[in-house]
Amino acid sequence: MFSKIITMEQHILEQERVYPEATGTFTNLLYDIALAAKIISREIRRAGLGNILGEAGTVNVQGEEQMRLDVFANETFIRMNSYTGRVGVMATEELESIVSIVPDNPAMAGGKYVLIFDPVDGSSNIAANVSVGTIFSIYRRKSPLGAPGTVEDCLQPGRDMAAAGYVLYGSSTMLVYTAGNGVHGFTLEPSLGEFLLSHPAICMPALPRYSSANVSYERLWSPGAQRFHRYLQGMESEKPVVGLSARYVGSLVADFHRNLLNGGIFYYPSSYANPVNPRAKLRLLYEAAPLGYIAHHAGGYASDGTRSILDIVPTELHQRTALFIGDRGLVQKAEGYIHDLG
Repeated sequence: MFSKIITMEQHILEQERVYPEATGTFTNLLYDIALAAKIISREIRRAGLGNILGEAGTVNVQGEEQMRLDVFANETFIRMNSYTGRVGVMATEELESIVSIVPDNPAMAGGKYVLIFDPVDGSSNIAANVSVGTIFSIYRRKSPLGAPGTVEDCLQPGRDMAAAGYVLYGSSTMLVYTAGNGVHGFTLEPSLGEFLLSHPAICMPALPRYSSANVSYERLWSPGAQRFHRYLQGMESEKPVVGLSARYVGSLVADFHRNLLNGGIFYYPSSYANPVNPRAKLRLLYEAAPLGYIAHHAGGYASDGTRSILDIVPTELHQRTALFIGDRGLVQKAEGYIHDLG
């Protein structure tokens, strides 16, 4: 007997029926994102044969050397969402300023959604054939419809998201998203060119299995973060987490995806190399908030070590944050250590 095949389109339309007032705009925006992901996936699949590997010779707003794939994926996302009338403003990790949509056709003006994305997370790994990903979030705009979108439209707390998701380009291409009513995963079937529902109603397992951290920086972490790390290793007097194995890829999407399906925690504390001016690495808008929204709706939790990632109100587009994300109990344990020890 064949199992029922459900495409991403069928799944979204089925969910849309719950909201009689829905116009289809949000649904079509998700289709646009899925199409951009297919294009990026195609280029990654032939990365060793095409001209997509290596450095682009440019530096992004973060001061990081851009990969050719970063540039291609960024341009693809902007192009796919600039002329639909669904998006009023975009923000991307690769550009310093917002991309405000002012279409030539007045009928296409006033897109009511805000799209924020990291086009390729972990792109430096692509030359080594390591999994990379795309992270995105969708908000409802605050500025008046019919006018260009604003920076303020993008600076909203994660709790106000309409949806968030990521695409993992690994042994298969998977798109995982939530609109607040469950987390669902779709695997791209290359022969059909369709994302098919493969992981419905994802929930983080009750028993965590993995911890993910770049432990080479442990000496630079705060005392609380160091103590939490030792706890996970069973080096504290408290009962350790049984069976927790260390796994770290270096592509945030890949590490988060593994822990989402199998249970665990990813953590990237701030660096205290300069104790007067601790530095965080991960981007609040492009990485931490959308993945935190997904974790929340899968039964997990995301924190900067002191508060929920979803409660942080951004003050700038490229704001950085510490991140502890995954199993709720473990993240709260990290918060406890940091509260007590700093």
